[in-house]
Amino acid sequence: MSKKEKNTDFSNFLKKVKEKDLRKVFEAKEFNNVKDIIYNSAKVFRDQIAFVIKHKNGDEIEYENVTYKRLLEDINKLGTAFYSMKLKAKRIAIIGKNRYEWVLAHLANLLGGIVSVPLDKDLEYEELETSLVRSKADCIVFDEKLTEKIENVRKNGKTNLKKYICMSKKDGFDSIEELLQTGQKYLSDGKRDYIDYKIDENAMNILLFTSGTTDKSKAVMLSQKNIASNIYALQVAEDIRPTDTNIAFLPFHHIFGSTCMIMMIASGVKTVFPDGLRYIKQNLNEYHITVFVGVPVLIEAIYKTIMKEIEKQGKTKLIKYAIRISNILLKFKIDIRRILFKQVINALGGELRFIVSGGAPADSKISKGFNDLGIKTVQGYGLSETAPVIAAENDKVMKPGSVGVPMINDEIKIANKDSQGIGEIIVKGPNIMLGYYEMPELTSEVLKDGWFYTGDLGYFDNKGILYITGRNKNLIVLKNGKKVFPEELETLINRLELVEESMVFGMPDSIDKNDVKLSVKIFYNKEIAKEKYSDKSENELFDIIWNQIKEVNKSLPRYKHIQNLILTDEELIKTTTKKVKRQEEMKKIMAGVNKYN
Repeated sequence: MSKKEKNTDFSNFLKKVKEKDLRKVFEAKEFNNVKDIIYNSAKVFRDQIAFVIKHKNGDEIEYENVTYKRLLEDINKLGTAFYSMKLKAKRIAIIGKNRYEWVLAHLANLLGGIVSVPLDKDLEYEELETSLVRSKADCIVFDEKLTEKIENVRKNGKTNLKKYICMSKKDGFDSIEELLQTGQKYLSDGKRDYIDYKIDENAMNILLFTSGTTDKSKAVMLSQKNIASNIYALQVAEDIRPTDTNIAFLPFHHIFGSTCMIMMIASGVKTVFPDGLRYIKQNLNEYHITVFVGVPVLIEAIYKTIMKEIEKQGKTKLIKYAIRISNILLKFKIDIRRILFKQVINALGGELRFIVSGGAPADSKISKGFNDLGIKTVQGYGLSETAPVIAAENDKVMKPGSVGVPMINDEIKIANKDSQGIGEIIVKGPNIMLGYYEMPELTSEVLKDGWFYTGDLGYFDNKGILYITGRNKNLIVLKNGKKVFPEELETLINRLELVEESMVFGMPDSIDKNDVKLSVKIFYNKEIAKEKYSDKSENELFDIIWNQIKEVNKSLPRYKHIQNLILTDEELIKTTTKKVKRQEEMKKIMAGVNKYN
């Protein structure tokens, strides 16, 4: 080997060491499957509280604490009952809101090698039935609020379902409570086949339907190795502590939600369940939440609520001045943020210290805003197919607008770069899915030589920090060859006071059929319109917003200028993870255009 080759190898080695150092911030124990994670936590955090169940009886509220010891006992009871129902090696679908019974069903599946099929509780009946048929589920565990849909599924008889289990007691159905009792009896009789089940960490153990921004959702096949490897990567990247209290707001049927749920168990965290979107602020105070994992739209809503309250109290200038002072002090390693902004933090329960944003691109101003107040906020990036996180900010890498650095066990490259270094993000690692269920052609399109092609566009800066510019399929290419990322423009437009949400798209040009006009559809904020512009008609609101968009245009290159505005008082069509269904919105827009042509 030549001296030059040696130097090159050494440089690469140093680069890898540096990258690894940036990616590993905390120590954690690595496991190859979820069963080992749960058993370890039941041992290490035995008497600590794993979950809090809230019981309401009229005006009376009672809190039931579930220890880590009891969590494992309940999992083994339910899993043993599943085996007694001849569900070993079968498939069990789960549908309902986030609650303890959902957790038990999912973990009982995983620890016994039963394929878990999480389903969105907001699915329309036809899509629910189709998902059950496609997944070949043998059993379904459901929330009692969905009884009517489930009864229709049973009556229609189109699925493979043989067993129906309700999360609460319900006439005509088995219940989780009854099955826990059944499992206890079998365990007392010495039945240990469930407990002794040996995990195949590389087998399909989760069949997860994507949120379906396209016409037909894909079913992602995930193994326990996929999940366990990502949990380890999250633990070494993020500051999650056994003293933390987490609120499970992300839906468990979404892989970010269920992986984070298991990661919290792995870390010895106490998890509570929210009462609903309207009660989020109340729940933050009720449980003194320290860690919050959510999608950007929710995190932004919380931040805007805080800022609105500050504005009402006439303290906007004071807070801005205080932020400037504290940021200067931070340069000298003096951090007084949580003292300085104690009143603001108290409005969120007083203990909130860490926010994780994922599931969609976040506005960098929101992340910076929370960090300025002393609430550490990081953004992560991933997909259902990557179980899910492949990059994230951490204590060593905090760059608003970025998604941080690759996770410790992932390798990320930018494929087919353009002149600006932007290309498709591809990733290789132990968390990459097994493939799409019964979709070999689609699988081969995205999995090539061990690399997963995300369909997302992005670039690395010179420090190895990753930035997302948009989805490949959303890219708008103008006649002159210029490329426009709608997500970039939407971030700017969504900052406008009257804008609740927006979608930037290319409207076919009526004159030049080979070109498009950059356009935006905006759902305006009715509360702000009522509060500040109560005397304005919708046409006048249109003019106000249009003038504000013109100001946004001034900050952009000419080819990125918005030329057309559609204003609506209806929410945009979205998935349950709050991603706009662009194709469906475009159909709606074009139907409206054609109607008047």
